[in-house]
Amino acid sequence: MALALFRKAEIAPLPDIEAASLRSDRFRLERETDWRRLEAIVEALEKNRLRRISDDDLLALPVLYRQAASSLAVARETSLDAATLTYLESLVRRAWFQVYGPRTSLGTWLRRFLGGGWSAAVRAIWLEICIALVAMIAGTAVGWLLVARDSDWYYALVGSEMAGGRHPGAGRDALAATLGGAEPGESLTVFATYLFSNNAGVTIMAFALGFAFGIPTLLLLVYNMALLGAMLWVFADAGLGWEFAAWLSIHGTTEILAILLGGAAGLHVGRSMAFPGDRSVLAATSDAGRRSAQIMAGAVLMLVCAGLLEGYGRQLVTEPAARAAIGVAMLLFWLVYFLLMRTRPEASET
Repeated sequence: MALALFRKAEIAPLPDIEAASLRSDRFRLERETDWRRLEAIVEALEKNRLRRISDDDLLALPVLYRQAASSLAVARETSLDAATLTYLESLVRRAWFQVYGPRTSLGTWLRRFLGGGWSAAVRAIWLEICIALVAMIAGTAVGWLLVARDSDWYYALVGSEMAGGRHPGAGRDALAATLGGAEPGESLTVFATYLFSNNAGVTIMAFALGFAFGIPTLLLLVYNMALLGAMLWVFADAGLGWEFAAWLSIHGTTEILAILLGGAAGLHVGRSMAFPGDRSVLAATSDAGRRSAQIMAGAVLMLVCAGLLEGYGRQLVTEPAARAAIGVAMLLFWLVYFLLMRTRPEASET
């Protein structure tokens, strides 16, 4: 009796398995024509064979994609066979990239970005750049004046790690020694990496703080440049103002400009939130965010250049005149690029 019941329990699921198989076959047969049509369109798009796709197929592509995505959801809910699930998952993923995915390759995007897209985005936020520039100049002046009035402010603004032997009261020779190049065997790669990460952190923070209507961004710019003003006073007081300016310029023209752009991008987002104009706050912020993200991508490239100049160029080039020449040349390069590089017709965004 027990053996009969066990055999009955063992055989009972078979009709359910057959029913599930029939249900899966019926589900696939009812929709397979649309799936195959979608697959053919996607395959032609992947191979850049647009001429082989009819106008009707192009218009039907979004509808076919949504139908396939719906079929995949149903297939998952009803636990259809693994082959159907695998096929639909692959088809929906490929179709998604054709419907919603990027239309250009990385190389094409990079050509558009460097060929005028980045410079156009920078020119579009000229007002925020002016505001950020005023804040940075004010910060430099504040740092200079505070330390000139009371040298204790120097230690409040500049930490001991950043000072590196550069402090008020240090002798001219001691300060001049800190402006020299790298000693033989010193690891410039590690130094360049450290400087890049530090400067990138300031730039990204200036951008990220823009969400609070740009006020924290302005404060960060003022504080960051106050450090520079304080250190500048120390060297000028020792009669090394020109040497320090040359030491700083070889990388500073690129680095400070990148920080300026990062702060301006953050201000652009904050100003769009505070003053959206005729658009909704969400629409204005979304548009500003896309433009600011493009500017930040370029700012990161500038920081890479600044890190290399600071970690290698400044350590290997020791003559103040040569350092200043490199710094001025880099500044002119960036200004010419941002002011004169225009988007070519083939590089314009659709």
